[in-house]
Amino acid sequence: MALQEMNEIVGAQTHIWNHIFNFINSSSLKCAVQLGIPDVIHRHGQPITLEELVDTLAINKAKAHHLGRLMRVLTRSGFFLDAKIKDGDGYALGPPSCLLIKDHPFNLAPFVLGASSTIFTGPWHRVSEWFHNDDPTPYQTAYGKTFWDRASQDQELNHYFNQAMACDTLLLMALVKKYCREVFEGLDSLVDVGGGTGMVARAIADEFPDTKCTVLDLPHVVAGLEETKNLAYVAGDMFKAIPPAQAIFLKWVLHDWNDVDCVKILKKCKEAIPGRENGGKVIIVDMIVGSTQNGDVDDDELIQSQIFADVQMMVYYGGRERTLKEWVKIFNDAGFFYYKTTQLGSRSLIQLFP
Repeated sequence: MALQEMNEIVGAQTHIWNHIFNFINSSSLKCAVQLGIPDVIHRHGQPITLEELVDTLAINKAKAHHLGRLMRVLTRSGFFLDAKIKDGDGYALGPPSCLLIKDHPFNLAPFVLGASSTIFTGPWHRVSEWFHNDDPTPYQTAYGKTFWDRASQDQELNHYFNQAMACDTLLLMALVKKYCREVFEGLDSLVDVGGGTGMVARAIADEFPDTKCTVLDLPHVVAGLEETKNLAYVAGDMFKAIPPAQAIFLKWVLHDWNDVDCVKILKKCKEAIPGRENGGKVIIVDMIVGSTQNGDVDDDELIQSQIFADVQMMVYYGGRERTLKEWVKIFNDAGFFYYKTTQLGSRSLIQLFP
């Protein structure tokens, strides 16, 4: 066997190993969040040694070396940085770990804990089985019911899901204010369809106090939530009826559903808004696969996150992330022939006009 061919085989083996054990990255990240490592380094105010980290975490000192092994994984994957300090080697926060500090305005720690919970990881072990059966999703193969049915009955799952959605809100609104504030200016009313506990609608209501905001979601989601002067909650089903408003808002909703259901939802949205001449529109925040902030087709990390998200939609909900061409077909089938897109990180804000 030629040396080049042997090197290719060894490289292929390494590639396979790295993907087999890729779960170690997410599991190590979950452990770091549970231990509070990002907060400890942040409070320390400077790079921290392993000994200082062990003392502050108050963990079993006999396991200090093992914590060092965990930190090696996390520095290798870019969450923390190796730092040289007078007492030797230390660790500093990397840009990703800054988003895991509890008091960071864009804190994603709840998302990390929710996504890595066994409630969410179970269906991934049933995907190959799902390809042989008639179940709509691997989630139903694993648990015998849809994600939404289980969420309505499982308080822990409902909590994780709503926390994950809510923790993204402040970052989204910061992007909205920077890139497309005018989309929401001048609206007299807006309905946030599938708006969960109302984090986005509350942020919009606070930022635009003249806009009357309403959150529409299932009864178990909105039960007992506190309303404000310009924020109300309505229990209902978006497939049956959507309260009338000048604008309908859909954040991370349509990617949960197949094309047929998306058309049904958008037709209900169209029934709820006035004509274009009176400012009627639907505002969607979702991914456009292949679309990046600067139009850079080589933005591998962003494109990878979009592709991962697409398979996640397949496994949990039976939905999908879509290319622009796929989105446009859905819009047209629902009776919307005019649209405008604005890139917001890995996602896009899409305006539909009747």
